[in-house]
Amino acid sequence: MSKTDIFKPLNVALLTVSDTRTLETDTSGAYLNDAIVAEGHQLSFREIIKDDIYLMRAVVSAWIANPEVEIIITTGGTGFTGRDSTPEALAPLFDKHIEGFGELFRHLSYGDIGTSTVQSRCLAGLANRTAIFCLPGSTGACQLGWENILKQQLDSRTRPCNFVQHVGVKS
Repeated sequence: MSKTDIFKPLNVALLTVSDTRTLETDTSGAYLNDAIVAEGHQLSFREIIKDDIYLMRAVVSAWIANPEVEIIITTGGTGFTGRDSTPEALAPLFDKHIEGFGELFRHLSYGDIGTSTVQSRCLAGLANRTAIFCLPGSTGACQLGWENILKQQLDSRTRPCNFVQHVGVKS
């Protein structure tokens, strides 16, 4: 077996962005928490914060700087309502944008919600060797994103490429 055939668990931080959810009512965060752990990754942090640009930037910036956090997944705040501000909060933190993530998510989502998928502003990027994936707040959207994109792209055995080689030791 070569090194490339070995699963490498990643350290993942999970952030729910919501003005109303609690740990008890956060079904999207609970789903992602369980999926991350079931896949063999380590959940390093899990937080719920209000949909506020500066709170999001503070929490995510701290995780980007933390050498033990390799992946950040957020859920919520990617729609068009007045308080949805995840893209505005986090996109400026990216060193590189992963345009294909949002494009693929919306393509897959079209099968579930039709043209309403154009209102999803989910996005992803890399910052200081940390991959950041911002999913919508619905549990169905989190399942779609995890099962059809993230599960494979966070697995070191996925070919021809995955994000594991892009995360890790930080500057």
